[in-house]
Amino acid sequence: MHIAPFDNANKPIVDIDDATVPLNYFNIVKLKKGQAFEYAVPGYETCIVPATGTVDVDIEGFKVPALGQRVEDVWDGEPEGVYVPTAAKATMVCTTDEAEVFVAGARYDKVLDAFAVRSDELDKVQYGSDDTKTHRKIKHILGTKYHDKVGRLLVSELFTVGAGGWSGFPSHKHDTDRLPIETRHDETYNFRFKPNHGSGVQMLQREDGKSGDAYHLVDGSTICLDSGYHPCAVLPGYEMYYFTILGGLSQRSLVQYFQPSHADQLETIPGIKDMIAKFK
Repeated sequence: MHIAPFDNANKPIVDIDDATVPLNYFNIVKLKKGQAFEYAVPGYETCIVPATGTVDVDIEGFKVPALGQRVEDVWDGEPEGVYVPTAAKATMVCTTDEAEVFVAGARYDKVLDAFAVRSDELDKVQYGSDDTKTHRKIKHILGTKYHDKVGRLLVSELFTVGAGGWSGFPSHKHDTDRLPIETRHDETYNFRFKPNHGSGVQMLQREDGKSGDAYHLVDGSTICLDSGYHPCAVLPGYEMYYFTILGGLSQRSLVQYFQPSHADQLETIPGIKDMIAKFK
């Protein structure tokens, strides 16, 4: 499902018990200097990630000052985040002229401890190549490093490297719990383009060998994925970014099932197996 960009007035774009991705939660919060925003999401653990701007965060007494260092856009430096336990009350206060903040969530009942992820604590991986049109960089905010500190939530930022190319290829899915070959993880993306008048396409093929759907992506598009194979691409001459939320049904580690007709491409893309391992 594609959600075109709109003014959500700091209300969830993907709320709890969403019909398409019930395991996910997603909000975009926009604040001016001195403004505060408070939230709590029963039944969902969350992560606060400033897209741009800086906020001070207070999670029931756990204080994280000066979270987020980017000014111009999501390409302007490294991300930072703070993990918010299930149902905990979190307050953010904008300390720069303005801030745009992503709030990612996954359904999870247990209550863990809050913690911050600073820019020097990210899990990073770069893979693919210009020749295969698959060159990209991933910055895991809640990645493998925090596997024992998070319930079901995976949060990452993905960038195309260079201008134009594919992401999420070879085509894969993760809509069924059938270990050891696949896990059920709902997925939500928010896209940005550089320059911001760029665009791309999200493919969604429900069954191998049958035609699927395609969605036109623009700056600010949100995509919700519950099932099917789902590669995406950006037009030549533009860079693409997407903020990624994954929420597992029964475990945190993601096991992707690659589309049989394209699975042999795994052997052609440099470093892709390191990428797969980082989504654990």
